Amino acid sequence: MNKTRIIEGLSEIAPRYEGFILDLWGCLHDGVKAFPPAVEAARKLKEAGGRILVLSNAPRRASEVTQRCLELGIDGRCYHDVLSSGEDAWQNLKQRKDPWYQRLGRRCYHLGPERDHGMRDGQDLEFVANPEEADFILNTGADQPDDSVETYASVLEAGLAKGLPMTCANPDLEVIRGGRREICAGAIAQRYQELGGDVRYHGKPYAPIYESARSLLGIEDPAKVLCIGDALRTDVAGANLMGMGSLWILDGIHGAALGLEEGKGGRPEDDRLEAEMTAVGQRADYGLSFLRW
Repeated sequence: MNKTRIIEGLSEIAPRYEGFILDLWGCLHDGVKAFPPAVEAARKLKEAGGRILVLSNAPRRASEVTQRCLELGIDGRCYHDVLSSGEDAWQNLKQRKDPWYQRLGRRCYHLGPERDHGMRDGQDLEFVANPEEADFILNTGADQPDDSVETYASVLEAGLAKGLPMTCANPDLEVIRGGRREICAGAIAQRYQELGGDVRYHGKPYAPIYESARSLLGIEDPAKVLCIGDALRTDVAGANLMGMGSLWILDGIHGAALGLEEGKGGRPEDDRLEAEMTAVGQRADYGLSFLRW
């Protein structure tokens, strides 16, 4: 078992790879503000010739993710392409090439906030007011920042009673927005699945999104691609599944468990690092306190 190598900056390992799959939330920004060292690192990586794809578990169209990045100061100097879990879900709902999607009806109950309504645009669907009227559930996440999974217990019970399939447009369990933890669509979907519900996930760490990512990068050899992100169960797990390299950003979703003070960087104790990777069942090739060149 190889030991995770802690590095001081991306420049130490960048020459080993041709393509880079770069996480967004917890890596380049926190939902409220961008991280200047991370933005600088992405720009320097692109200037050095790296082919960069921003891959986000955001339950929104890629164009909306791109626009939000622009608002935060993360522009085309940082990447070549943007792909989102929401885009992948939207395309599957629209095209219905997959047998799972071919079986869905057209009446949809959308579980998610108004800011995700772009997922409805361009779809030949009837959006209904409650799950009892629906053929399936589109899950894009919690409606309010303080919501818990229990907030949606009645919706999940109604969906189970009717046997509704659920499309989950963001597999993340939680996110840190401006220093506060909030549940994501993945936490609600996980509970639905535990209760016996049928869930189709889109995004990291599932193979289809990485096949799309590799196609956009134009790189056939997965060993030539480095995945950079802060979540073991999505960013690192996806890299491991696909045979890609992994750089774990430590001061992100796992920062508190690793004993790191938010925004301060530093190196976690080896036993904490090992315990966290063991608990999740994923091992990263490299670790870096926060993304910097």
